[in-house]
This record gives sequence, C-alpha cells and structure tokens, in this order.
Amino acid sequence: MAISATINKVLLNIADMDRHYYQSHELTAAQHPSETDFRFMVRIIAYALNANEELTFTKGLCVDDEPEIWQKSLTGDIELWIDFGQLDEKRIRKACGRADQVIVYTYNSQKSDIWWNQINAKLARYKNLSVMHIEAEGVENLVKRNMVLQCNIEDGELLLSDDDHSYTVTISKH
Repeated sequence: MAISATINKVLLNIADMDRHYYQSHELTAAQHPSETDFRFMVRIIAYALNANEELTFTKGLCVDDEPEIWQKSLTGDIELWIDFGQLDEKRIRKACGRADQVIVYTYNSQKSDIWWNQINAKLARYKNLSVMHIEAEGVENLVKRNMVLQCNIEDGELLLSDDDHSYTVTISKH
C-alpha cells in the first residue's frame, strides 16, 4: 500500500514591505511522502514571496505538465509558473512557452551552483524566466500539521516565524 500525502493547514500572515502587500492566507498544502520538511517549507516561502489572491498550489510532484505553484488569469492563461530544484532545460522551455512569467527556486547551494553553471548559457534566451536561490537553514523546524506563520519581507530578506521559532531567509538571483 502506498503512503499518502500529509495534508498541512497553514495560516500564513504576510507583511511584504517590498511589494506593499499585507494579507493573511489560509493554505491547504499536501506534502508528498518523498518531500522533505525543508522542501515543503521552501514551497511555503515561494508562495509568500509571490502571494496574491489568485496564486494556488497545484498537484505538484505528481503531475508533469503543471508547475508546483501557479497563478492563472480568469481566462485560464498561466500568468505565473513556479517550480523548484534543478530542472532540465526541456521542462523550463515548456514552462516559458506556456506562462507569462516563470520562476525557478533552487534551495540546495551545492547542487544548484553546479546545475546553474551547466545550464545558465542555455537559459539566457528565455526573457520571461527568473532563477532564484533560497537559503533557509532550519526552516524545517516550523513544519506541523497545523501552522500559524508570520512572514515579514523587507529589502529582499524574509523573516519567517511561529510562536517558538524565527528564521531569516535570504533570496538571491542566480
């Protein structure tokens, strides 16, 4: 019998001074059995960095032709495609062809630097692509089935906290 996904409820209170966005989001996010707590929190961080009312989690790791997070217009066009890790060029090309804006977030410094050095020349032609790196040591300690998180974003730095922990997250462009 296959292990099913863990369903996490997240109340995410966002104060983004960079974008002047102040909102609370009640999220239901599935954590795939193969997904680490750290990677799960990277998805929550990416959501916070791009938050708006239309941004939603997709079926994620289970579906090849969708990103893990997206924003669609009222007509069904993909306005924002968000993916994670060291993707192959084929997936990035497909995303850039389907969406107005594509963001790939990397989160493992060693692996992402090697990947970036190998692929960056091939990706230069995609003008709607941004590749960002998230450095978020310790955020996996925030994972619970029911989370209430405070997220403050200012000058490209993110402070993520709950009642017991607080972590500074840095985001840099590859």
